Amino acid sequence: MRKSVIWIAAVLALILLGTLMACSAKYSSQYNGLVVVPSRFDLVMQSFSLNLSNGGLSQINNVNGPTTAGLPAGLVIDPSGNFAYVLMQANPGITSSTGIESFAIASDGKLGSGTLIPLNGGVDPVALAIDSAGKYLFIADNSTSGTAGAVSVLSISSGSLTEVPGSPFVLPAQPGGTTPSASALAVTPMTYPNEYAVCAQQAPLTTENLYVTDYANFVVLNYLVNLSTGALTIVPTSIGNGVPTGSYPDGVAVDPCNRFVYVANAVSNSVSAYTICSSVSIALNCPSPNFSLQPVTGSPYSVGDTPGPISVDAYGGFLYVVATGSSYINAFRIGSATGALAPLSPATYALSTALGQISGANSIAVRSDDSFLFVANNNTQTLSEFSIVPSTGGLSPETPIQTFNYPSGVAVK
Repeated sequence: MRKSVIWIAAVLALILLGTLMACSAKYSSQYNGLVVVPSRFDLVMQSFSLNLSNGGLSQINNVNGPTTAGLPAGLVIDPSGNFAYVLMQANPGITSSTGIESFAIASDGKLGSGTLIPLNGGVDPVALAIDSAGKYLFIADNSTSGTAGAVSVLSISSGSLTEVPGSPFVLPAQPGGTTPSASALAVTPMTYPNEYAVCAQQAPLTTENLYVTDYANFVVLNYLVNLSTGALTIVPTSIGNGVPTGSYPDGVAVDPCNRFVYVANAVSNSVSAYTICSSVSIALNCPSPNFSLQPVTGSPYSVGDTPGPISVDAYGGFLYVVATGSSYINAFRIGSATGALAPLSPATYALSTALGQISGANSIAVRSDDSFLFVANNNTQTLSEFSIVPSTGGLSPETPIQTFNYPSGVAVK
């Protein structure tokens, strides 16, 4: 009798396991990842369930869109996975506003109707980033009609957005320079990865800094973030208010251990590398541990045509740079002690193209467990997907994923 009970229990356990595996074919935050993509042509949002065992993507049926309030560009998913924030630009064809649209993410991966928050100051937003606590959203604002570019800052409360007092924060003028224009930004994480990274298990930081590229003056700026108000204060350097980059910086990334900053230079086809001057990682020539930047020996590093989207992997070992003009990814190993970059072998990986057409890549996203990397290809209506080899940083291409017309960004949770 006892053997029969054990046998029946074993059968029931197998049935339960099979049920869980079947359920995991649909989106479940416990078993699947989530990929969100806006369509700039169709003016709708898409979401996909990511099978973490094989990288397969299945479209989630977002009934009636949801539609967007303008022309969608970049986006981020908040750390909790409950909201997607999408940069919106005014659409001349319809009544729309420039701002940030918030979409709630349901437990089944579907997106709710969006709520648009206009931005102060008549700005032209071009990029956005969210801090690791999900407390503030930072937006890079291009210069418009001779008006200096700026950074808009919005506080986040249960998915609701409110622009903080003093926002937008105008970029400082550069001696002998031209009208400043923000093109990209990245914020230092206040928490560290809990495994595999060299900084795993270190105590959380108590400060937050924001790095902003000035496309017009070829510098990267360092701002201290007031954690109570969201206000930004520029951290001056010995030569002014910025650190020199290559020509037309158009992408920036901070490594998850707060050791290094990398800037993609669109016209000089290079990546500039910097050490962060902090109490944890401080270079000999750092004046103080104020998160200012010192160039890495050997920087800048050559990359493909028109680099822009750039990302450090989740554990701080590898750097991926999208060469938008030649439709491939440059991959580098990061020197853990120096921040120097060494090309992987192979050093480049092709993106999805059609009939020799440039892919129109516009964004890159790496999942927080270092498992998969995605690139949105505007011209070919696809997502390029790669699985990441953890030991080497190498990329293994997966089948490209068809999207709606002109995907203008990608985020993964």
